[in-house]
Amino acid sequence: MTSTAVSLSPERRAKRAALLNYFSLFSSFSTLICCALPSVLVLLGLGTTVASLLSAAPWLVSLSRHKVWTFSIAGTLIAASFVVTYAIAPRLRPGEVCAADDPTTCGEVSKLSRVILWGSALIWSGGFFVAYLLGPILERMDR
Repeated sequence: MTSTAVSLSPERRAKRAALLNYFSLFSSFSTLICCALPSVLVLLGLGTTVASLLSAAPWLVSLSRHKVWTFSIAGTLIAASFVVTYAIAPRLRPGEVCAADDPTTCGEVSKLSRVILWGSALIWSGGFFVAYLLGPILERMDR
C-alpha cells in the first residue's frame, strides 16, 4: 500500500499559514465590529453613533445575534493559527527555501505573520472582554 499524502513545497506551506493568519485577523475584526465596538460606544454615551452605524450597516445586527458562533469561529481560527505558527512551522523550517536574491524574505514574512497573529489575538480578546465580561463586571460594581 502506497502513501497518498502529497508533500507541499515550502512556498505553498508558507502561503497556507499566511492565509490562516489573515482569516484569523478578519474574523477577529468581525468580533470587534459586531460586539465590542457598539458596546464601548454605548458605554461612552455615544448611543446615537451606534444607532446610525446600525442603520447604515444592518447586517451587524444579525452578526451580533450570532456572537457565540462569531467568537467561536474566530477563536478557533486564531488557535489554529497559533498551532501552525509556533508548533508546526518551526519543524518545517530546516527545508525552507528562500529567494536567492533576498534570503531575509522568509524571516520578514514570518515576523509579519506573528505580528498579524498577535494583533488578531488582542482584538479577539478585547472583543471577548467587552461582549462577555464587561457587563457582569459593571453589574457587580453597580450593586
